[in-house]
Amino acid sequence: MNNAIDIVVNLFSPQEVQNGQTGFDGEFMEQVRMPPAMRKGVTMEQYLHIMDAAGIERSLLIAVRAGDRAMRGSFEIPYQQVAQWCRQHPDRFSGLAGIDPYRGIDGLRELDHAVRELGFVGAHLYPHWFKLAPDQALYYPYYARCCELDIPLMMQVGQNLIYQRDVRLPSVARPILLDQVAIDFPTLKLIGIHIGVPWTDEMIAMAWKHKNVYVGIDAYAPKHLPPNLVHYMNSYGQSKVLFGTDWPVIHPQRAVQEMRAHRLKPEAYERVMRVNAQQVFNL
Repeated sequence: MNNAIDIVVNLFSPQEVQNGQTGFDGEFMEQVRMPPAMRKGVTMEQYLHIMDAAGIERSLLIAVRAGDRAMRGSFEIPYQQVAQWCRQHPDRFSGLAGIDPYRGIDGLRELDHAVRELGFVGAHLYPHWFKLAPDQALYYPYYARCCELDIPLMMQVGQNLIYQRDVRLPSVARPILLDQVAIDFPTLKLIGIHIGVPWTDEMIAMAWKHKNVYVGIDAYAPKHLPPNLVHYMNSYGQSKVLFGTDWPVIHPQRAVQEMRAHRLKPEAYERVMRVNAQQVFNL
């Protein structure tokens, strides 16, 4: 299968690196063993070649909103910065609208615009950047608006690392906290990305309990996925797991090769790598 969909992709061209729009520093690059040749950024043209070599048909690009704009270390990728690539390559890229709960009604209007005018297919949230757990009331207007727009919302669950030496953020999003959100918004499609480490069993439990809760297997090399998660996506959870890389954290070619090495059942592999994303994001 050469038509995978990567649901978690960050812009990482020289422009984002130079403008401080990546959210991480050299120490983080070293921690995740990013090849030195990549550390100044990879052009979008080069990234398209990487997608082709990996067999990835479409990448979902995140217009990140990370932290209160007044907070040191915060950053964002403006919606238009992602939209330009979606316009240039509509068959390869789709946009995800970052959420900043502190922007209130303005943020809701911007989310509307991103979906209705720019064609974005989902929303994205980093709870740790706002130091607010997923079940906090400040998010609820955004959850409701995602339901109205019929788009999924992905959020990082589990621990977060230290992405910048002088910015240390608490891990606020244990997967079990999605429970109340899913109860309050039963039609909201929620994707817990980054697999929920060290609470992956909680993430599996939430996806098993709630019809519209899914697991995103990104940010960790597939060969290191917990055996219980591999079993889940190869059996009774094959319709609830979506492939991603968190590029540039995991290289797409490595990710696809290591997914193939798991030797999943053909129908499970097809669902995890492509079909589930098509259905969840209405692609």
